[in-house]
Amino acid sequence: MPKKRSIKKHSVKANLQVMELAKAGSSLHLEIYAAKEKIGTLIIGSGSLSWYGGKRKIRKRIPWSRFAAMMDELAYGK
Repeated sequence: MPKKRSIKKHSVKANLQVMELAKAGSSLHLEIYAAKEKIGTLIIGSGSLSWYGGKRKIRKRIPWSRFAAMMDELAYGK
């Protein structure tokens, strides 16, 4: 009996502004899609990351230390 193939739900498109993330003003832009509809853009820089949800114009900036705390809480609980 052949295996069932799972349908790919998510996809990511990447755009790297500068090859060295250590330089100021350089960043990695990731556009995230679910079922071929854009759900957000994640911008990763050396000082922080930013999230633009779906079709929003205002970003949410998160410093790396706050992001680490958020991920620790999500992964391990309080």
